[in-house]
This record gives sequence, structure tokens and C-alpha cells, in this order.
Amino acid sequence: MPVSSKKLRSNRAWIERHINDPYVKRSRQEGYRARSVYKLLELDEKEHLLKPGLTVVDLGSAPGSWTQVVREKLADPAGGVRGRIIAMDILPMEPIDGVHFLQGDFREQSVADQLSEILNGDKVDVVLSDMAPNLSGIAAADAARSLLLNELALEFCEEHLAPKGVFVTKAFQGSGYSQYVEALKRVFKKVAAKKPAASRDTSAEVYLVSRELKPKKQ
Repeated sequence: MPVSSKKLRSNRAWIERHINDPYVKRSRQEGYRARSVYKLLELDEKEHLLKPGLTVVDLGSAPGSWTQVVREKLADPAGGVRGRIIAMDILPMEPIDGVHFLQGDFREQSVADQLSEILNGDKVDVVLSDMAPNLSGIAAADAARSLLLNELALEFCEEHLAPKGVFVTKAFQGSGYSQYVEALKRVFKKVAAKKPAASRDTSAEVYLVSRELKPKKQ
């Protein structure tokens, strides 16, 4: 099927914008794997999410830019890792020293078993999720796929996050967004929406920072 001229123009515009993006240029200069790294760096600077000694899980970690930040923040003076870093994705990811990478769907038993082995009965201090679906261009379908990933990440937190833990997830303002925020508020004591400078102005994405699990009702 031939590609429409409109789609070709759209692709060319995206490529041109990407090449000229200051965050893309900066990420290459500074050795990060993606421009999204600056979103987490700003969130961490303002929200104080990461420090040595924590157990951190990065959901949807590939290509690994957020994991790179976590590795830097949990580094000890000798260059090792103080704490535990677990990166998870269905896609492959280039290794990062000191990081446990689990490839596969975190709902799969084999992946869950590997995670349990690493955690050894401990809870997670910080869960990060920059997960996004493969976009189809159909707004309603993309919103639904994104919302499903958000819901799965929340379920992961309910199972693995420590009572005083923090959950950071990307969400898109639109259909289902307000309902998801309400779902977070039922589970967490504090929920705040943040828009880092590296998020494009044209993007509907925000990052929801949720803290402290509410006690489960008996």
C-alpha cells in the first residue's frame, strides 16, 4: 500500500524536529540513550526521588536512559551500586553495570519469579514507569492502550511497593486520565501531576508522582 504524501510530510517534520531538538543533541553529548533522561533528572531534582540505598524498579526501561540516571544516583564512592536497580522491559536493553535487567512482560510468572529472587522478600522503594504503547495515530485507541499500561503499573505497585514508597508514571491527559488520577488517590496518600521542561509543549503527557500507600481496607 503506498504511503500518503500527508504521512510522508508528517514523518519528515518529525525527523527534522527530532534532529534539531536541543534535548536530543544534549543527550548525545552527555552519553545518555534518549532525550527522556532530562524528564527524570528534573523530576528527581524537584521531588528528591533517588538516593543511595534504595531499591528501584524501572518499568518499560528500554533503551535505558532512565536506568542510567538511577545508576548515577545510587552510585557509591567506589563506583558500585548502593541499593538495587531492577530494569524491566519486553524489549531488549543494552546492559548497564550493576543493574538487573529482566526481559519480558512483568505479568509473566517467569519474570515475576526472577523479580522475587532479586527482591528476596523486600519491598521496592521507588517504581518508575515511562511506559508508552506503540502509537497507532488513532487517539481513542492510543489513549486506551496507554491507560492499560498505567493500570498495570499501579497493580505492580500495590503488590511490590513499600508503604512509604514513591510511584512515578507517565500519563496522557485525555480520555480516562481523570479516572486514573482518582484510582491513584484511592491507593496513595499524595498524588501530584508534573510537566518537566523536556516534555514537548505539543505533548499531552504529564508525570504523576504518587507517595505513600494507604493502608488496605480489611
